[in-house]
Amino acid sequence: MISYLEFEKPVAALETRIAELRSTAESDSVDISSELARLEAKSADMLASTYASLTPWQKTQVARHPARPHFRDYVAAIFDDFMPLGGDRLYGEDQAILGGFATLRGRKVMLIGHEKGNDTHSRLRHNFGMGKPEGYRKAIRLMEMAGRFGLPVLTLVDTSGAFPGIEAEERGQAEAIARSTEACLALPTPMVSTIVGEGGSGGAVALASAERVLMLEHAIYSVISPEGCASILWRTAEKAPQAAEAMKVTAQDLKSLGVIDRIVPEPIGGAQRDPAGMAEKLAEVLCEELDQLGQLDAAQIRQLRENRFLAIG
Repeated sequence: MISYLEFEKPVAALETRIAELRSTAESDSVDISSELARLEAKSADMLASTYASLTPWQKTQVARHPARPHFRDYVAAIFDDFMPLGGDRLYGEDQAILGGFATLRGRKVMLIGHEKGNDTHSRLRHNFGMGKPEGYRKAIRLMEMAGRFGLPVLTLVDTSGAFPGIEAEERGQAEAIARSTEACLALPTPMVSTIVGEGGSGGAVALASAERVLMLEHAIYSVISPEGCASILWRTAEKAPQAAEAMKVTAQDLKSLGVIDRIVPEPIGGAQRDPAGMAEKLAEVLCEELDQLGQLDAAQIRQLRENRFLAIG
């Protein structure tokens, strides 16, 4: 069952009408195929026009859609032989950040990413994708392992931010994020990071300091959430739509600013409407990026990374 966002209500009403007509036709053996075809075409056009003109705040809602595919969904759809590796060898295991060896269309890679979960139980287990220090230290361990084995690193970023709890601060959250960012920059092998949903603050940067940073068409990437920004500037989260506009959180804005390198198109209606199609498109793009980066040596890769980040701003 499709979960509709607030701005999708006109589409929802039309699709509900289509479903009712189809049900009536099946039960009464009435031929209304021409009417159904007309309404389905109208619905498709309405959906396409709606998603062609989304505001930054609407894109934020799409990036947070409960049915949007997450790390485990992409692993199941396009990666083979995924071997999860757990623990940071210092404190414990963090289920918000997952990673391990994987194969992408015959190519061995180290895959790391945030997992938000897809129901109440899994969201609690994965802490809604908010990594703790042990998660970022695990990512460091996996990146260093990838460097030793000469494997490219792929990261799938989807977090509202690193976990801000007291226990995380006690275990050195800021230091872990800084060292994870450093590990990205020092990696001797190719690294491609993709913002697949939310890219929030340092919790996202710690897995996205790569020489190639991609974003899905309706993902967002920002230093703080629109609600957080609005609460600081206007003392109310109700100004979040205005904050999203001012912050330039969309892939289109960030591409023009040089913060990201490439936008990955989503199916019409967002990745949540066709997770399999979205996964296949992402696999195709990742393979293209790795083919280009595979021609560079470690020094060239690090230089590319340095030049990329020094050019921002």
